[in-house]
Order: sequence, then structure tokens, then C-alpha cells
Amino acid sequence: MPWSRIVSGIVAIVLALGMIFLGGWYFTLGFGIIIYLGQQEYFQMARAKGILPAAKTTLVVSQLLLITSTLSPALADAVMPVAGTFICFYLLFQPKFATIADIATSILGLFYGGYLPSYWIRLRSLGSAASTNLPLGGFWPESWSLSSLPEGLTLTLLSFGCIWAADIGAYTFGKLFGRTRLSDISPKKTVEGAVFGVAGSVGVAIAGSWYLDWPAWPYTGVGLGLIIGIASLLGDLTESMMKRDAGVKDSGQLIPGHGGILDRADSYVFTAPLVYYFVTLLLPLLS
Repeated sequence: MPWSRIVSGIVAIVLALGMIFLGGWYFTLGFGIIIYLGQQEYFQMARAKGILPAAKTTLVVSQLLLITSTLSPALADAVMPVAGTFICFYLLFQPKFATIADIATSILGLFYGGYLPSYWIRLRSLGSAASTNLPLGGFWPESWSLSSLPEGLTLTLLSFGCIWAADIGAYTFGKLFGRTRLSDISPKKTVEGAVFGVAGSVGVAIAGSWYLDWPAWPYTGVGLGLIIGIASLLGDLTESMMKRDAGVKDSGQLIPGHGGILDRADSYVFTAPLVYYFVTLLLPLLS
């Protein structure tokens, strides 16, 4: 593995952990930058296909969606249809008639690049209001015991840990034991790597569910691990499909050795909503 990939990966992990621990508007600001850069890469791939999306409008309403998720998570779902209406309204009054592809790409950019990732902000904000000890809704641990951390912080750390375990497991075991191609969309991915990746996610999730004393913790741990492991894999394959269609190897060149923002964040897109509803809807029912 190239040193540039290792160093940039370590820097990304440190920045991610800093955002997660601080929470509040610090988390929103960091996530807003990531989403802005990721959407820019997405629209760049769309333009390579001759599509002319409402990029600026989508970028603005996506940031408003993140702000709303921070101020009032319950209102975030209401922002989505309103934002989609603004995007269509903008495209209607362009000098050149918008195509179905222009509209669909813009709405997908809002959904894929803004709405789904906004669930990370909702997840991180769970139980955080009572734990704020920094300006701008931030938090810094006075004790490093996991039991003393806010619920949202613990859940976000657990989710990121599962994704990291899935990525590392799939990459390592795929390199060592991978023989069976998983999909033509991403020829380097193997069935063996995918299985070990999901298994790594399940292992971390079981440990987390035991520590957090969830109801029926072995089963809820397996369930959460499977959800995160499979969702992160599907996110990776979805981004690979878009890159293949656009005819590019990487979504960008921002991160040395890794490519663009989407190349590193693709595993996180579909994961957040599933984890959020797992802990807010399913776990209360089991309790």
C-alpha cells in the first residue's frame, strides 16, 4: 500500500473522529464541506455524460437541509420535497429546455448527496442536547469512559467502527484470499472479501451491542452488523457504477492515494438512515 494512501487515510480518520466527538455545529460544518465536495464530484461525472443538472441550486438546498437537520431533525424530512420543488422550478426557467436526465440527476444529487447523509447529523444529535459543554452545541468528553458519552456520539462511533471494519476486512481478505469476482461493476471486489467485510462489521456490532446492553444483544448486534456491512458494500458498488458510466477511474483526486471524496465516503451514504431507524424504531420495540 502506497505511503500516500496510508498517511491520507490516517489524517482522514483523525479529522473524522474530531468531528464526531465535537458534534453540534462543528460536526455540521465538517459534514457540510464533505457533502459540498462530494456533490461537486457527482455533478462533474454527470457533466461528463452531457447532462446539465441544477448543480448550484442543489448544492444550496442540500446545505439548508443539513442546517435544518441540526436545528430541528424532525423538520428535515419536510425540507426534502420543498428542495426538490426549488430544483425543478430552477430548471423550468433555463434558456435551454431541461431534459429528463437533467431533472433526474439533480434530484438524485439532492437525495444521494444531501438527504441520505443528513441522517448522520440526526444520529449524532441523539441525546446530545443534555451533554453540550462547548459553544455552538459542541461536546468534549470530561471522562473517556464510553458509558459517559452521549447516545448519539456512541452510536456514531459504533457505526463508523463497523464501516471501517467492513472496509478493512474486505480489502485485506480480498487481497489475500479473493478468487471469485463479486460484480462486473467493480472487478477488483471479490465474494471472499465481501463476506469477510460483512463479518468484520458484524463482529464490531456484536461487541458494541453487548457493551451498550441492548435487548437481545447477540441478535441485535448481528442485525446491525449485517445492515451496516451490506449497506456499505452497496454504497461502494453504487458509486463504482456511476464512475463506470461516466468513464472515470476515480470521482476526483482530492485525497492522495484514495481519489475523491466520493471514493472514500461512498460506504457511508446508505448506512446512516438504516442505523438511525434501527436504533430509534426497532430497539424501542424490542425493549
